[in-house]
Amino acid sequence: MPLQKGDYILLDYTIVLKDENKIVQTTNEEKAKEAGIYSPDQVYEPRLVILGETKLLEPVEEALLKADVGQELTVEVPPEKGFGQRDPSKIKTVSVREFYRIGKIPRPGDLVEIEGQQARVIEVSSGRVVLDFNHPLAGKTLIVHLKVVKKLDRDEDRIRYLVKQHLPRLQPESIQVSLSNGGSVVEIKLPVDVLLLDGIGLRKAAIVDEIRKRFPNVKKVVFVYEFEIKREELKPEEKK
Repeated sequence: MPLQKGDYILLDYTIVLKDENKIVQTTNEEKAKEAGIYSPDQVYEPRLVILGETKLLEPVEEALLKADVGQELTVEVPPEKGFGQRDPSKIKTVSVREFYRIGKIPRPGDLVEIEGQQARVIEVSSGRVVLDFNHPLAGKTLIVHLKVVKKLDRDEDRIRYLVKQHLPRLQPESIQVSLSNGGSVVEIKLPVDVLLLDGIGLRKAAIVDEIRKRFPNVKKVVFVYEFEIKREELKPEEKK
């Protein structure tokens, strides 16, 4: 049965620049390494997608809504349905002093944020910096390879992967989710190590807010941590 809007799915994808036959994004670690775009800060695994809610390129979403679980797809995305055509008016020159004020030395290729907008540094010379505010993939035709790895039918699994979005380094099996009181109480059991993560309080608040918005029957969310106390067994003579 084809997928529908509202379905929770796990999606593998690889995005290739058509004209250059170059991988620019992927959820596959091996492909990322082969393409020279691997980052140790990124988690390579299928992504949670909520059809009709997760922001996707239009041709990609249209293809997924005709697909089945396990199916592999290849979708071509022209610039006008991707990241738009390149706009020459979005290339601007600013004084290098703008960067010195924030303690940064600009270098070609750097991604920077200026007045709330992201830009790429394309040239630095004579005290001036040339910035390109176009999206890096603007003007590019993309080939997107997709595989629908799994559809999440149980609320417990859906909540597990919503939690994982905010705690991406956790393995799915280390996130235990149970529902009780007719689905009005959600218990989320996490490894105790997560208490050491930066911003864990804000992450938990975001998880609760996500559950509140997506599961109207839920009235309470309980986080549980298990502490295992290891003690050395005393030898018989030591017990006396």
